[in-house]
Order: sequence, then structure tokens, then C-alpha cells
Amino acid sequence: MIKYSAEIKKIMSNQHQKLLQKIIKDSPDPKLIKKAYEFAEKAHKGQKRKSGEDYIIHPLYTAFYLCEMKLSPNTVAAGLLHDVVDDTPITQEEIKKEFGKDIAFLVQGISKLGKIKYRGKERYIENLRKVFFAMAKDIRVILIKLCDRLHNLETLKYLPTEKAKRIALETLEIYAPISFRLGIRNLTGRLEDAAFPWAYPFEYQQLVKQVKDKYEQRRKYLDKVKPIVAKRLRKERILPIEIHYRSKRYWSLYKKLQRYDQDLNKIYDLVALRIIVKDIKDCYKTIGIIHKLWKPLPRRIKDYIASPKPNGYRSLHTTVFCMNGKITEFQIKTPQMHKEAEYGIAAHWYYSEQKGLKAYIRRLITKPPEKDLKWIKQLGEYQEKTRDFSSDKYLESLKIDFFSNRIFVFTPQGDVIDLPEGATPIDFAYAIHTEVGNLCQQARVDGKIASLNYPLQNGNLVEIITNKNRKPSRDWLKFVKTNLARYRIKSSFKEEIKIEKKQIISPVPLPSPKKIAKIKSPKITKIFLAGETGMQTNLAKCCSPQIGDKIIGYITQNSGATIHRAGCKNLKRLQKKWPQKVIEASWKSKK
Repeated sequence: MIKYSAEIKKIMSNQHQKLLQKIIKDSPDPKLIKKAYEFAEKAHKGQKRKSGEDYIIHPLYTAFYLCEMKLSPNTVAAGLLHDVVDDTPITQEEIKKEFGKDIAFLVQGISKLGKIKYRGKERYIENLRKVFFAMAKDIRVILIKLCDRLHNLETLKYLPTEKAKRIALETLEIYAPISFRLGIRNLTGRLEDAAFPWAYPFEYQQLVKQVKDKYEQRRKYLDKVKPIVAKRLRKERILPIEIHYRSKRYWSLYKKLQRYDQDLNKIYDLVALRIIVKDIKDCYKTIGIIHKLWKPLPRRIKDYIASPKPNGYRSLHTTVFCMNGKITEFQIKTPQMHKEAEYGIAAHWYYSEQKGLKAYIRRLITKPPEKDLKWIKQLGEYQEKTRDFSSDKYLESLKIDFFSNRIFVFTPQGDVIDLPEGATPIDFAYAIHTEVGNLCQQARVDGKIASLNYPLQNGNLVEIITNKNRKPSRDWLKFVKTNLARYRIKSSFKEEIKIEKKQIISPVPLPSPKKIAKIKSPKITKIFLAGETGMQTNLAKCCSPQIGDKIIGYITQNSGATIHRAGCKNLKRLQKKWPQKVIEASWKSKK
């Protein structure tokens, strides 16, 4: 353990006091905060962190981060008390007696999570399940946990390297994605920035060397762009509340570079200019003014006000050929949108826990948190469905279904569906409803028929065409991305088996020998696409496929699918140009 001089200890003490005063000053209930701090300090007296600091510094920082998100005094107080039951002789009943049911409930929620210590994968998985059950019960529990995790990351240098790396990786794979899906961009970025150097030290150092100068160049460039924009907005009678630039965080940039073949020149939002205006009307006026100044890039205008992201993010984005032809991204939003982008679901909870007329008006204009927490409820249900999964399978499925890179696609009604990258129309159908998935026959993507294994792209408009006589195909299991779809497809097979067993048991008269002969030797006349029939098919004249040939289907816009021989030259040319339209075909089912 590191030893500190008396002078350093004195500085630490002053640091504690400054933090405490800041929390008390910003809280609507300073008496409660002071009481919770004194209670926690007395309970933790004599305990030390690995850094050599008094233990109280950790709950103090946890509470400070909660206070920064403008959370309620009860939540901040629970942050101060969150380790008391686990690490001191204080009981849950004493917390309840001193601070009431609500704070006791939050402290109990954190205590049940434990320290999430890695004592074998099975124990670790069980602790993760506890985290997700707690989230489903009360979102404030995970907000406290995230702030607790942030301070722990900031003191990783005092831990053995391997342990520090494991905590950092877990943060990048689980905790930061949770924070992101809750829409808390500020906290997400801080978690990622603190974890990245420990999880991938070599990659971090290489990235910093590669982009450090470019960040500075872009900032200097945008310093010249800002006054041009501000002057033009004032001329058009729009008074921006604030114009500033936002630098892309290193972890976010690292992930994006992986999708763009490590080509930094393809990253247009390395440093973006952010414009805050008073209302939505001015948002749209501002984007129009920017487009008068500079030509926008095709397909780079994103309206997240009309269609917010599933985590609640709202803003207008546009990328233009800016001053001197440099490609530059602008983000335009209102103060409320900016606050919600920084604090996400925490902002909703802040509004909902306040009292008085002002808070009531805020609640009327703020989207209720229940709509934003649909995926958390799904995550809670998911725990029951995956009870029999192995540790490795559970972790892998969790990362894919809930914490992987996400795409946002639209229903014909304009609803946004949040899916993992690589998801297909079948995944989309099951995300809508189990019956929609089970009865799925065809899919239209952006108005055109697409194969059921087509990888959906960000912003696609997807329509599922159902047929009441359809059943899920085992072939779907080969290409579906989400474990939710996989689980529901397999469940439908179990139902079929139950029905078949009932039919076998039922006293049905046996068919005559002639009928049996007809059943055993049917004509092989149907063509199966991805294991299913029902879509219109035509044999391609260019290669005239015959029964017994290996065949492949090609989806046409208006005439179903055209069937080609597997080696057809025309098909190879089409496949190269439109790979998403190619679909597996066979003369007989593989069921």
C-alpha cells in the first residue's frame, strides 16, 4: 500500500471538504446530504482504499457524479451510503430507520449487487443477472452503480494490471453500453475514456499519436467557422444560445475507424460544430441557413428530432462542404435536447422527482421514462429465458442482443426499432411481435422486396408481409442475429412437436394403402426459398435450371424470385452488383 505524507493527507482532507460543499450547495435538500455524509464517514472510519485514501472518498465521488446529473437528494444520499451495509457493521434496518424506505430501498438494491467480483465465470454471470434485475426494478440503482464504477475506473492504477484490465474490459462491454442505451452520453464517454487505456493500451497509444494533431487542427479550423455561422444566424434573426465544438472521444473514434478500414479521412465528425438554439422552429431554420452557406453532402442529413434514436437522443445533424471545401458536421439542438443528450434518462428522473408548477410543466413536455425503458424490461425478461445458457453463451448473447453496435430502422408507421448490427428482417419481425415473426413471409426494405436474410442498414424502412398459413423455418436459425428471434423460432418448433404428439395420440383412422402410396411419393414440383414456399418463382431463361440442378434465387422488384443454376454467369454478375437480393433456393425442403 502506498504511504502518503501528512501534507498530502491534509490536501486529501481539503479535497473531501470541497466535494462535500459542492454537493451540499447544489442539492435541494442540503440537510439530508450532510446527514448522509456524516453517517457514512462515521461508518467507514478507519477504512482505507488501495490508494491509501480514506474510504469515504469513494462514496463521496459517487455522490458527486450523481449530483452532476442533477438527480434527486434521495439518490445522491444513497450514493453516499451505498457501501455502508456491505463494508461496515451497519444493517439495512438502521438505514431504513435513519433515512426512510426509499433511500433504504436504493441502498439495498446496490448491496444486493455486491462488488461484482470475478470469482469464476458462473459467479460473475449470476452477479450480472442481479444487475439487470435491479435495473428492471428501479433505474436509479444502476445510475448509482455506474457512478460507483466511474470512480473505481479512475483509481485503476492502484490495482494489479490484470485485474485493472479485466475491470476495464467489463466496463467497455457491459457498463458503458448500458449507460449509452440510457442516453447518458456524458457519463458513457467518461466511462469509456477511463477504461480504454487499460483495456487496449497499445491501440490507445497508437490512436492518440495518430489523431492528436488532427484534433488541434480541426479545432483551429472551427474557430474560424464559428463567427461566420454566428454572423449569418444573427442576420437571419436567430440568436444562438451557444456555439461550440464537440471532439469525438477516443473510444468512439476507435470503434468507428474499425468500420471505415482505419481511414481517418472518412471520419467527418472528428470535431463537430454544435449549435444550441431556443426552440425546434429555430433548429430547422438554422439547418436551412447552413445549407445556404455551404452545400450539404448527399444522404448525410439526419433528422433525430422527427425520429429520435431509441435512447431518446434528439438533434439535427448535417455534413457540408464547409469553408475551403473541408467536410464538416454540424449538430443543431435546443437546450432541453442538449441536456437530455448529456444526461439521458437521468434528466427524465430529475424532472419526475421535482415538485411545483415548473416541474409539472417540464413533465408535460418531457417524454415519460417508461417509453425509454422498454429494452430494460426486455432485459429483465431475458434473464429468465437464458437460465439454461452456459456462461460463454450467455455473455455472447448478451453482448449481441443488448450491447453491440446498434442500427435504427423504421416501421411503416414511423416507429423506430433498435437492433444490433447485422440484424435481418426476421430479427425485425420478432422485435415487433412474436406472431409477426412466426407468420413472416416476405419483407420490403425501402419499398423493395428483400430476402429474409438481408442485413438491414441504419435508417431502412422495413415492412413485413405476413401469411396466416406460414410457419417459422429452421433455416432462419442460420442467419438470424438476435437471440430473441432465435429463442422464439425454437419455441415455435416445440409447440409444433406438442401438437404432433396430440395428433398421434388422437384416434384418427388410418388412410387406405393407395393414399399412403400417394403421400410417400409426392411430385418434387415446389421450389423452396430459404427453406420456405409461398413466393412467386420463375425459371431463368438464361440457364434453364432443371430438377436436380443446384439452384439459387434472385429477388426481383415485381415478380417474386427468378431461379438460376448455381453456376450461371448472369447470376454471378447480379450477385456482385446486388448481393442482398440473392437468396438460398432448393428443389426440396431441408426440414
